[in-house]
This record gives sequence, C-alpha cells and structure tokens, in this order.
Amino acid sequence: MQTRADESTMKTVAQDPSSGKKIPCGWRSSRNFVICVVCFAEMTDILLYGLIVPIVPTALRERVNLSQGDEQRWTSILLALHGAAMTMVAPICGYFADRAQSRRLPFLIGLAVLMAATALLCIGTHLALWIVGRLLQGGAGAMVWTVGLALLVDRFEEDALGQALGYAAMSTVVGNTAGPLLGGVLYEHGGYYAPFGLAFGVLGLDAILRVMVAEDVPKKATSEPLNVEHVQMGTEKSEAPDEGNATATAAGVEGAGAHTRDNKAPDQSAMDCSPPDPCQPPKHGTAVLSLLRSPRMFLALAIYFLVSVVLTAFNSVLPLFVRDTFAWKQTAQGLIFIPLMVPHVIDPVIGYVLDRWPKTRYYLISGGLFAMVPLMCSLRFVTENTLSHKILLCALLALIGFCVGLVQTPVIVEVTRLTLDAPIANPELFRGKTMIALACGLCNGSYASGSLVGPFLGGYIRDYAGWTTMSWALAVPMGVSGAVALIFRR
Repeated sequence: MQTRADESTMKTVAQDPSSGKKIPCGWRSSRNFVICVVCFAEMTDILLYGLIVPIVPTALRERVNLSQGDEQRWTSILLALHGAAMTMVAPICGYFADRAQSRRLPFLIGLAVLMAATALLCIGTHLALWIVGRLLQGGAGAMVWTVGLALLVDRFEEDALGQALGYAAMSTVVGNTAGPLLGGVLYEHGGYYAPFGLAFGVLGLDAILRVMVAEDVPKKATSEPLNVEHVQMGTEKSEAPDEGNATATAAGVEGAGAHTRDNKAPDQSAMDCSPPDPCQPPKHGTAVLSLLRSPRMFLALAIYFLVSVVLTAFNSVLPLFVRDTFAWKQTAQGLIFIPLMVPHVIDPVIGYVLDRWPKTRYYLISGGLFAMVPLMCSLRFVTENTLSHKILLCALLALIGFCVGLVQTPVIVEVTRLTLDAPIANPELFRGKTMIALACGLCNGSYASGSLVGPFLGGYIRDYAGWTTMSWALAVPMGVSGAVALIFRR
C-alpha cells in the first residue's frame, strides 16, 4: 500500500510516464524559486502598466501633440485598451496553456510581447504607436498572469494555495506602487526616456529569471494525485475496465480496480467508453460552460470585475484630480498611489487564514465590500488644496486598499478551488482534468474587463458629473455585491 511518505517522494522526484524522464527537482524547480519567478514576472507586468500612468497626460501633449482638452479622454482610452486586450487574450491563453506540454513556453512568449510593447511606447511619437503598444502590453499581461497563477496552483494546490496566491497578490503592491512613483520621478527629473530605461532593465532581469525556471513538466503529470482521487470516485459508481495495464495506481491499491501505465488512462478509465482523447474540444467547451454556470463562480468573477473597475478608475482619475486640486506635478501624482497599494502587504496573511479556515472566504469578501461603501462615498469631502484634505485623501485611499486586499485574495482562491473541485463533483464531464490555467484565464479576463470599463467610467463621470458623483457611483455596486456574497456563503 502506498504511504504518505511515498506520495511525498513522488511529488519531489516524479517521472514523466510518456518519456521516462525524471522531473527536475533542483532549486530551479523548487517551490520557493518558482514563486519568486512568478511574483517578479507579475510585478514587472504591473510596474510597466503603471510606469506610464503619471506621464501619459504630459507625454501625449508634448510628443503626440494632443490638445489639453483631450488628455483625460485619451488617458482613459489608453488604459482601457490594455484591459480590452487582456480580456480577449486571457481565456484563450488559459485554454492553450492547459493543452500545452509546459507552462514555460507561453510564459516566455508573454515576456517577448511585453518587450515589443515597451519598445513601441518608448519610440511613440504618433498616437497609433501608443495604441498598438498598449494592446500588446495587455496581451502580454494576460499571458503572464494566466500562466503564472496556473504555475502556482500546480505547485501549491494541496497545502498552501491561499498563501501562495497571497504572495502573488502582494507582488502587485510593488508594481502598482513603484510603477507610477518611479515613472513620475524619472520623467520629471530625467526626461521622457528615463522611465523606459528602467523598464528595459527590469525586463532584462525578468528574462533571466524566466529562462532559469525549470518548469517543463506536462500539466497532467503535476496533477496526478488529484486525478487518482477522481478515478476512485468514478469507480465507486461504475466498474472500471481493465485494459491490461501493468502498473497499479493508488486508486488500484484502494480497491478501485483501475490500472494505468501512463497519466492519461486514469482520466478516462471509469468515465466513458470514448476513444482515448480526454482533451477533445467539445468536451472541453462543455466543461467550461459548466464552470461558468456555477452561481458561485459567476459571483466570484463578477466581484473581481467590480474591484478592477474601482482600481483602474483611480488610475485614470487620480493623477489628474491631484494635479487640478493640489497642483501636484508628476512625482506627487505617482506618490498618491502609495496609500492605495501598501495595505496589500497583508495579502499573504489573508492567504494563510484562508488555508487554515477556508469557510471564511465569503465573510472576508463581504466585509471588505461593505466597508468600501462609506469609504468611497467619503472621497467627496476631498475638495480643497489644504493639508487636512490631503491627509484625508491619503487615509481614505489606504483604507480602500486594505478593503481591496480583503476581497482580492479570497476571490482568486475561490475561483481556483471551485475549478479544482469541479472534476470531483462531475468526473464524467471533466474526465479528471482540472483546466486550472483556463480558470486563471477567466479570472484575469474578468479583471481585465473591469480595467476596460474602469478608466472610461471614472473619467466620464468625473468629466460630466464631478468628483463627488464619481465617488458614490463607484461605491453602490460594492454594497450590492457584498450582500449577494453573503447569500452564497457556506
């Protein structure tokens, strides 16, 4: 009988059944190194996204020769283009990442696209170059976040998923804070090309780390223990055919009667009598629709969308608001994002709480959403160029950032857990395949959809109805979604 020690050994030094090659078990494939590479990659993507936020209004006027009246509109459009590209690419990237033999290739492709996008923005003296650059940047971000989260779920799904995703969320703190801050400082004191010099330096380091990571194992091999459980559940309901395989899996030891020589057989045995191709597009599409029809999955994606709307609305509105209200220049326009992002340092702690007490997910989500309502509405009181109003704005942004942290990590954990549990609940449909990369793609696509709507919504409301109306208009959906989250709690 296979013991837990044997299972642990199999995770550390496993074997690819189709090729007979051992999975690398050195430091390049260790959990610590993988999480460092993924977090740095995600930080790089967010940093490059935010690097141009405080410089876009001035750069568009000085380099693209836009009039000052068009600054807000095109600032919102360029931010939204990033979200539009992410929305379209993320689910597609997730689908192909699940079918690919390795997560590493799309991870590197995303880096190459990000480099090309940064180069276009660097040389952009025409509006078309900025548009193409932002679209490529959004596509690259979809690849990085989708594949990066899938890598973490592959390694941490059994014992520390919440904490790992918390570290991934915390990596956005550095990018979101350092991007606008360094972009504003370097642009103001070093000129237009200084921020892009930093961008290419970070991309070079990111390229080294991504090339070094040893993750070339097929997804099917990494999820073997989960597939074994699926076979056990399936064989309790129906008799599994013995196809003459010589090696018994753990399911066979438990008396399930399923024998396999490779990792594909457990996905099919006791599921149906179809040909041995568990990744047929019709089956895959049906499984995806089944995920999306889950009320809890739909709610989690909707909440992630709303959080993204609020954050990206701030990206569009805050630099111009503090410029017009406090007469702040680019450096200060970047600094104003620090209070909003610093509270995310608690994300790993939230992830640890979720690992220990999984049922707290919806309580944390609801609490964060409810608390955001009065905080968002209180932004209307920031109207004058006085020290007290500046302190009030920073304090409100810090509390809003804390509430976003209470929501963001539990939502990501909820999406991944629902996806991991789906094959157990419906083994005949999913054939033991978790499709975790596609779920991460849907999650990132939901966030990207919010980043498409947020800049337009925030900029439009502020332009035509004022800062006060914008504050409560963004707050109302938070309270409604918080109430719905309580209804679906378990």
